[in-house]
Amino acid sequence: MAPSGPRSIKRGCQRVLYWIPVLFIALIVAWSYYAYVLQLCIESIEDTGEKVVYLLAYHAIFIMFVWAYWQTIFTKPMNPLKEFQLSHSDKELLEREDRGESQQEILRRIAKDLPIYTRTNSGAIRFCDRCQLLKPDRCHHCSVCDKCILKMDHHCPWVNNCVGFSNYKFFMLFLAYSLLYCLFVTATDLRYFIKFWTKGLPDTQAKFHILFLFFSASMFSVSLASLFIYHCWLVCKNRSTLEAVRAPVFRHGTDKNGFSLGFTKNFLQVFGDEAKYWPVPVSSSLGDGCSFPTCLVNLDPEQLSSPSGSSSASKSAAEGRQFPSKPLRESQSRLLISTSSWSESEGAGDKDKKGASNPVMTIENEA
Repeated sequence: MAPSGPRSIKRGCQRVLYWIPVLFIALIVAWSYYAYVLQLCIESIEDTGEKVVYLLAYHAIFIMFVWAYWQTIFTKPMNPLKEFQLSHSDKELLEREDRGESQQEILRRIAKDLPIYTRTNSGAIRFCDRCQLLKPDRCHHCSVCDKCILKMDHHCPWVNNCVGFSNYKFFMLFLAYSLLYCLFVTATDLRYFIKFWTKGLPDTQAKFHILFLFFSASMFSVSLASLFIYHCWLVCKNRSTLEAVRAPVFRHGTDKNGFSLGFTKNFLQVFGDEAKYWPVPVSSSLGDGCSFPTCLVNLDPEQLSSPSGSSSASKSAAEGRQFPSKPLRESQSRLLISTSSWSESEGAGDKDKKGASNPVMTIENEA
């Protein structure tokens, strides 16, 4: 019992330290609110109409930004369902086996009725020793949270949370609204920033808030823009940050486009199929986080241009037909309504011409 005391104190200190980046962002936002609303709009802007317009637009963006940030921080990452956890008997059986191949046989037996189609680089079943469960597709163990996170993208210190299936939409909206917030502050503050250098502002403390507000907003705009553009690219490709670094491995081999359904369906998978919820930080993503519609063919021009592109596509199609079909979840089946191909660039005519060489479509669902 004695060692548990120091360990608990250490974990408590770590939890406090993890909140420091969030506190830093909160202080910056609080200061920017004071500087913009009080020092710029109320103290420095003389035209009443301009002041009202700026304040209304600012507060609309500010509310959405804070709402998205709050949702990203306090939405708990989803963990794998109980079906993926080993039973007590399976744990004992696994512990009794010394050889890796024997353990893999046990894991393959357990995984045969689960929608698991990704593998390790060596082709083994993905298993988490810490959580004692079979990892669903796109699930990874976070060393900071010490949990397996569904569709884990990365652990973000600025929100002190894992970004995954449950809050990825909120994270995207947080990036979007924070970028819009900084651009709006930069654009509306520019005129008074110029007045600062031309001695057009009265000599009060407001002039220094206006100066630093412009610098901080413009610098944050640059960093946020690059991060937002990168994650927009990830959404278009239906990849997580981890999958962009290391492509997922399927039964037929590595395929970085294995989860890509085309731009529209990739977007709908994250933001949902009701447009009215897209800009609002409420949960609307499709699926359950444990299984994903999968296109087991390589359609990326970078890989198609390689000599082995056509052979790998044929191999993936041939092996893809061996996958057992499972019932479609309602939210997943809506991705397939009125579509002629997984790839947005292919038309119905191409589909008829290709015949049996069409991309193999496999839909898995957690029953």
